[in-house]
Amino acid sequence: MGEENTFANGRVPRVVIVDDHRLFRSGVRGELGDAVEVVGEAGDVDSAVRVISEQRPDLVLLDVHLPGGGGVEVLRRVLPKHPEIRFLALSVSDAAEDVIGVVRGGARGYVTKTISGKELADAIVRVADGDAVFSPRLAGFVLDAFAATDAPPVDPELDRLTQREREVLRLIARGYAYKEVARELFISVKTVETHVSSVLRKLQLSNRHELSRWATARKLV
Repeated sequence: MGEENTFANGRVPRVVIVDDHRLFRSGVRGELGDAVEVVGEAGDVDSAVRVISEQRPDLVLLDVHLPGGGGVEVLRRVLPKHPEIRFLALSVSDAAEDVIGVVRGGARGYVTKTISGKELADAIVRVADGDAVFSPRLAGFVLDAFAATDAPPVDPELDRLTQREREVLRLIARGYAYKEVARELFISVKTVETHVSSVLRKLQLSNRHELSRWATARKLV
């Protein structure tokens, strides 16, 4: 296992593989070898949501077409509760509507099943670390889609927040207590308080009630 497939602290990413073909899941495990730690598998939407919620992986390798509603449904049910989990779509489909659908749903990348094991391991680490990764041809779909007139407008206020501040913001806006936010994100209550203070300052808001209204108005909740 090369150092390029580890986080800065030397730990390999914890991954859940979601695909409705058991043989394919086994093949991915074999291709990835010890580049990642596979902590769970699932073949449909319901089992995927259950395994992901139980294991809290760094990243979910997600097929687009699944029994029970597809990859978009998994994103819809998991991300509101676990916004810290990253998703990388891995699909045989390179159709624009599939790519754009899961990216709008919250996936941080999309690669096709022609990818090599080494390339996939690298993509997993990069997405788990916060990067966005796309197979070269697919990146154009995404850029075109978000440049379109119906794409969400750039929000300069939201752009001031770090990724962690956005995660804290979403949970606070959903009514989570500081202790619950700390437990969800595996950080201390003190750190949650620091993030909330920073968010309030950056957005020029006075309290968590104003923060909740602000987040709801932008459909972040």
